Amino acid sequence: MTTSCVSTSTRDLAVVTGASSGIGFELAKQFAEHDFDLIIAAEDAAIHTAATELEQFGVSVQPVQVDLSTDAGVDELYERMSAAGQRVRAVALNAGVGAGGAFATDTALEDELRIIDLNVRSTVHLAKHVVRDMIDRGEGRILFTSSIAATMPGSFQAVYNASKSFVQSFALALREELKDSGVTITSLMPGPTETEFFERAGMLDTKVGASDKDDPADVARQGFKALMDGDQRVVAASVATKLQGHGSRLLPDSAKAAMHRKMAEPGSGKP
Repeated sequence: MTTSCVSTSTRDLAVVTGASSGIGFELAKQFAEHDFDLIIAAEDAAIHTAATELEQFGVSVQPVQVDLSTDAGVDELYERMSAAGQRVRAVALNAGVGAGGAFATDTALEDELRIIDLNVRSTVHLAKHVVRDMIDRGEGRILFTSSIAATMPGSFQAVYNASKSFVQSFALALREELKDSGVTITSLMPGPTETEFFERAGMLDTKVGASDKDDPADVARQGFKALMDGDQRVVAASVATKLQGHGSRLLPDSAKAAMHRKMAEPGSGKP
């Protein structure tokens, strides 16, 4: 287990998971630009490169290379947070993974269970610690990275969309429970974003994988603002994404599942 010294910094501390690249890295950058010290976590070694880049903003950055799909990984990250000696003012629970393909024939059970472990189980596990600490202090901000995928049944991404529906429901329920506590909960709902997600999920041959996507920096900028403003949720980042997020609330589930098939079915992105 990595150890660290207690900080003497007077800055507030922010924690960002899934921060080695994509939306998570850009969220960490937003915190750094606004003078937060950081603890950033991801399972891959790129988290150390990300930390070096973020230190250029003149803040302290502690990288934690840890697998948050395991209880031991979550516990290690929380121990690092507790040992930092700084007030954790904000936490962005952003780590997540996906897998595309037909549930019956294309996807591996171990991959889908890992989606649940990372997207759902680790989110609940870390939030349990974080929420209690913030309640004890009477202040804090938590950002959950959900998705517009949370609003529709995810044909050919069945487990991923279901995991994001869980995160969305969980975040909104906590917001109501904590409304008089001084702790705010915000849900970030990005649409398709230019990250490594679609490559890792094996979805580059799908219509959504091959289409134009939002800039993760724009998503993070809007998410950070919503978090600091204490907003309930933000659909980010482009106008098209915002329209899709709004429109999906008006359609019946059967229509949304059929629409998702057209976007996510393997081979749908081929000419």
